[in-house]
Amino acid sequence: MSEKFTDRIYPRIIKLWEACFNHPFVQEMGNGSLDLDKFKHWIKQDYVYLIEYARLFAIGTSKAADLETMNSFAKGLDGVLFMEMDLHRSYAKDFSINEDELEATEPSAINTAYTSYMLNKAQAGGVENVAAALLACSWSYSYIGLKLAEIPGALEDKNYGSWIEMYSSKEFTDLNENAMELMNKLAEDKPERELKALEEIIVKTGYFEYMFWDMCYNKETWSIDL
Repeated sequence: MSEKFTDRIYPRIIKLWEACFNHPFVQEMGNGSLDLDKFKHWIKQDYVYLIEYARLFAIGTSKAADLETMNSFAKGLDGVLFMEMDLHRSYAKDFSINEDELEATEPSAINTAYTSYMLNKAQAGGVENVAAALLACSWSYSYIGLKLAEIPGALEDKNYGSWIEMYSSKEFTDLNENAMELMNKLAEDKPERELKALEEIIVKTGYFEYMFWDMCYNKETWSIDL
């Protein structure tokens, strides 16, 4: 049996996921000490990120060559719109942030660069490019959620327990496994040149995941305020 594509790239990817897990934002969520203003910045920035992320699933559905692949992208789209974004809306309500304000958030520089990169790669290549552009987000969040859930008391935290509960849930784990299976299926029998290109998309989006945590921790928007 040939090696799965996700197994091939795991040695590089795990270093990124460990770096994300060890980021102060994530660590402070795990111990309950994260400043709420930093978390509010994440809620707003990640909400508008997810709007663009959802578009990627729609692009994947349109590029899919068969119903099975279309269904995989459709499951991911449903998960974003009605699982992840519901969590953000719930938190926003708790913080008295209305949905119009949430949706009107101006994406930060890092957010804009990240989503632009994903959309560019998804539009420029085949359906396998779309799957590659999508994978880092679910893979890293699943890794982080499951690791945070192992911390005693983290799931019961009044502020961050709901976040940890959702990203460590069976439902989200299943969505990530679906994304990984789809990536492996679409990478089958690809020549080495194309596999390397797909790997670079996942690694670069993995770097963006780390930079996104950094941006939220520092409450960054753009370097110059006009």
